[in-house]
Amino acid sequence: MTIIDFLENNSRTHGEEVALVEINPLKKPEKFVTWKEYSLIEPGLSNEYRREITWARFDDISNRFANMLLSRGVKKGDKVAILLMNSLEWLPIYFGILKTGALAVPLNYRYTQDEIKYCLDLAECSYLIFGVEFIGRIEAIFDVIPNIKHLIFVGENTPSFAESFDKQIDYYSNNKPNIELDLDDDAAIYFSSGTTGFPKAILHAHKALYNSAITEQNHHRQKHGDCFLCIPPLYHTGAKMHWFGSLVSCSKAVLLKGVKPEWILETVSLERCTNVWLLVPWVQDILDSLERGDIKLEDYETSQWTLMHVGAQPVPPSLIKRWLKVFPNHMYDTNYGLSESIGPGCVHLGIENVEKVGSIGKAGFNWETKITDEKHNEITEPNKVGELAVKGPGVMKCYFNNEKATKEILEDDWLYTGDMAKYDEDGFIYLVDRKKDVIITGGENLYPVQIEDFLRANSKIKDVAVIGYPDDRLGEIACAIIEVKEGMTMTEDEVNEFSLGMPRYKRPRKIIFASVPRNPTGKIEKPKLREIYCGFNLVERETTK
Repeated sequence: MTIIDFLENNSRTHGEEVALVEINPLKKPEKFVTWKEYSLIEPGLSNEYRREITWARFDDISNRFANMLLSRGVKKGDKVAILLMNSLEWLPIYFGILKTGALAVPLNYRYTQDEIKYCLDLAECSYLIFGVEFIGRIEAIFDVIPNIKHLIFVGENTPSFAESFDKQIDYYSNNKPNIELDLDDDAAIYFSSGTTGFPKAILHAHKALYNSAITEQNHHRQKHGDCFLCIPPLYHTGAKMHWFGSLVSCSKAVLLKGVKPEWILETVSLERCTNVWLLVPWVQDILDSLERGDIKLEDYETSQWTLMHVGAQPVPPSLIKRWLKVFPNHMYDTNYGLSESIGPGCVHLGIENVEKVGSIGKAGFNWETKITDEKHNEITEPNKVGELAVKGPGVMKCYFNNEKATKEILEDDWLYTGDMAKYDEDGFIYLVDRKKDVIITGGENLYPVQIEDFLRANSKIKDVAVIGYPDDRLGEIACAIIEVKEGMTMTEDEVNEFSLGMPRYKRPRKIIFASVPRNPTGKIEKPKLREIYCGFNLVERETTK
């Protein structure tokens, strides 16, 4: 059995029920004033604001797209990349790829054109599905991605170098392709990156996807009739694997294309959402808006909302305690995971352990954990720091075409996370620091080396180090410690102007002019910088992920 079977079973048993809803707040009808004055069955509703598909149509599109791909020569084991913003088409396309026996390869929608090309080449992709937001980036690399046999465009006004998904999809059979799949078959490639900033291709089998679905439903107990509000991007393992709980329970999910507090509460009210996954900045924004009086809780229908869970970055315990004062009837949960462990759930707090806010929990359903010293000997005593390792059915098969990197992280089926952690007296795990220098800001990973390399191109900069700086809203922000060349001067405005050449999310938000310490081997002493500028050292830093 694979996750495809869940979809097909839902189509057979509850085919006319709504599976997915897409809400685009920027397309809200003018006569829509508040959710109370709006009816989902109002005649003449603009489908630009709210679109939906049933389980039957979900499976229908997946089959048709699978047959479309097969007609273009897709074979079992081929790699098909997805470069789309969240939309109703995203998940049916993903499942259509899986039904051909090919591997789905989701791409980060923030990738530059060079990063897109790098990942397409790294994963050996032969096909690419992309949306309107990416026309310019794909057009720029069209002539240098010769391995891509077909470019398929989702949306109106198909560019000349691609073919249309929308205009062709219904011409193909909706019969399920006759492709045999088992749990050991390759299913998907996701991308991750360490301190080097160069993405690695993470290969997962169908077993990982299937067990991720089972684990998610076990943790959050989704049932038929629930409604999951999904806001984070589906290219990320976190969003998709949390949605898998809706897949297993045959319950509705809503894709919200926006993060304003009023949009979130409005959608919770309109769609009667029961389960919402938020990132730390959005939790902060909702609470701040309520406290300022910008929005009023009594203006929304939230009585059916029972579970709020947070993940993808460190979660301040004080923030959750503040949330539970406003929403005292909410169950709260947090999950820890990596793309190498098929996303969230290998470590899990559990809704019954809210008194342990600050911990990431214990081993998740079907998972094992351990904390080890530098020689990978297990540490069992409380409060002793070591590296967290996890083991379970969601561990990656390997880094695709990178045996050396695979051996560095996998040993005897254990995945060494690179995160430093410790147990408390009750066996709950607390993260202390990350061995890797990845900065997690607003749920997105920033890679310091990329930012450092860019800034070093400035003729006034002698050396630069980028570290994560604590931030109440985003968890961390990129802080650049810049050493200016002797005899030269530089201002923050100059650095900010120079940084405009980087994508917005990569630009440093804090700038410090100072010397950059390096050890005898030439490596930047980032622990020392964190201690100087952030006020903590390795053992004292206690945050959750």
